[in-house]
Amino acid sequence: MNQSRIIGIVLLVVGVGMLIVGLNSSHSAVDQISNTFTGRFTQATTWYIVGGAVAGIAGLAMLLGGARGRNA
Repeated sequence: MNQSRIIGIVLLVVGVGMLIVGLNSSHSAVDQISNTFTGRFTQATTWYIVGGAVAGIAGLAMLLGGARGRNA
């Protein structure tokens, strides 16, 4: 297993973890009140969701790109 695959797996796991934390915190009382009055979630929740999505996509791309480059 090369270094690119390991980094891809780590990014994917961290990204999914951040998404779970962000989505769970979006259901908290503070975020629900913020969403009611401002129409958006708190900055921390938004960063967890966006950062988790970016890390997950980057990890998946590294896993798929690494596998494709190795077989070609």
